[in-house]
Amino acid sequence: MSKITLKNVTKEFVTRGGHRVTAVDNFNLEIREGECFSFLGPSGCGKTTTLRMIAGFEDLTEGEIWLGDKPVSVKSKNLYVPPEERGLGMVFQAFAVWPHLNVFENVAFPLRVKKTPRDELRERVMTALGHTDLQGAEKAYPSDLSGGQQQRIALARSIVTNPRVMLLDEPLSNLDPKLRESMRFEIKALQKKFNFTIIFVTHDQSEAMALSDRMLVMDLGRIIQVGTPREMYQ
Repeated sequence: MSKITLKNVTKEFVTRGGHRVTAVDNFNLEIREGECFSFLGPSGCGKTTTLRMIAGFEDLTEGEIWLGDKPVSVKSKNLYVPPEERGLGMVFQAFAVWPHLNVFENVAFPLRVKKTPRDELRERVMTALGHTDLQGAEKAYPSDLSGGQQQRIALARSIVTNPRVMLLDEPLSNLDPKLRESMRFEIKALQKKFNFTIIFVTHDQSEAMALSDRMLVMDLGRIIQVGTPREMYQ
């Protein structure tokens, strides 16, 4: 995959009163292969909606989304590739781990959906647990673990499928400040190890500055500025 491209992407919602609200307004953006790119902006500015359209959880009102040279959403042609076929990993703000499944089964879940052979499944799960410092905890349940460990389960589950792109929706906001800082370094280390592209949504300026190769600032569904953290700071 060479890049992620959004062309004239617009998303409108209709309120209960029948009013149309534009959440994402004519978005044009190119994200390069292998970079960590952050969306920074206040709550309600359209960051998560944009991420969900890239993931395939929301359809477009207008525009196109391409992953490399493959279109995955083209509204004018009614083209829509479902999330499970886009080859993306996603980590949410709420850790989204299943409390009734142990650590191993939480991480194995996407591979079981794909009917991965048992031996390959076990090898890939144990490798993902090793990369996220969860080795030895595979039989534990989420309720037995700390918030940081639960977030590592979500990270392990997202890398176990060998994704080309990782979508991170405020994944650190529920952690205490010290743990949040250490998890930033762990996410960057995973990116270097696996060479995936990261799209990181946050409202925390210092978080975006610390993690990003490039970033954008958005407000009211529009791109205000795109650049490196240094360019933004200056």
